[in-house]
Amino acid sequence: MKYCLPEGIAPVAKQDPINWKILRDFDVGQKAVLLKRLKEFTLSNPDIDHIGILVAGQIGAGKSSFINSVTNVFEGRITNSAQVNSSATGRSFTENYKTYRIRSGGADLPFVLRDVMGLEPEKFEGSSVEDIVNAVLGHIREKYKFDPKDSLNFKTEPFNTDPTLSEKALCLVYIIDASTIDFTDDKLIEKLEAIRLKLKEKGIPQVIVMTKVDEACPLVKNNLRKIYHSKKIKEKMQMCSDKVGVPMTSIFPVKNYHEEIDTNDTIDVLILKALDQILHNADDRLREGDI
Repeated sequence: MKYCLPEGIAPVAKQDPINWKILRDFDVGQKAVLLKRLKEFTLSNPDIDHIGILVAGQIGAGKSSFINSVTNVFEGRITNSAQVNSSATGRSFTENYKTYRIRSGGADLPFVLRDVMGLEPEKFEGSSVEDIVNAVLGHIREKYKFDPKDSLNFKTEPFNTDPTLSEKALCLVYIIDASTIDFTDDKLIEKLEAIRLKLKEKGIPQVIVMTKVDEACPLVKNNLRKIYHSKKIKEKMQMCSDKVGVPMTSIFPVKNYHEEIDTNDTIDVLILKALDQILHNADDRLREGDI
């Protein structure tokens, strides 16, 4: 038997299983404030003109795309400073250690982003734990070509035995793909855990930038502004925190620029918020000294 609701009473909408209580109060209209703050950022140590931020992560997650996306935000246009592999080869496209200066209005900002070979689960594939740690500590020189089968060590000719403060990285950023991450591969987890523990001893802050959120959640794909309303994104953030050991407060879901031909305010503000936290973490480490 079919029942009808009394006149004037609307049916209760079926709850969307994707929707979730708001994970964070996030103002998508704060782009101008964040841009101004980052452009005017002053380092706590006046003796250096920039601090280094190392961008590492699994292959195909979008390390180079994140660097380009940061550049896009400050340039106000689509750029391609860091070359991105458009083919699904299953191997890291980045082979050499490279530093990227970020500019705004023709002036260098007080931070640089450094790119390394991507991480792979197998022992002799992609960046090694030793290479990532050495890059953070400033022992790897510009344009060094990574060799997965032979990590850089203090006996190797290019090893930088006495790095300056500017050559070191004061924050390590992991780029992790939200659309594919399941952490079922123990070997990759072991690499990430080994890196985290080695750098924890040095007091180096670590942040996760979780990319491809639009591919991970239909709600977010339809409306990027719903990123902190998504149950799926929250679950993936929690998974990253549990497996890698980085607290939820240091995990930032973003969408890199990929196929867009113009910049977008929502994409920009998510990237800026992540970068704001990264830069402040790095400067806090700078202020502590003894690096």
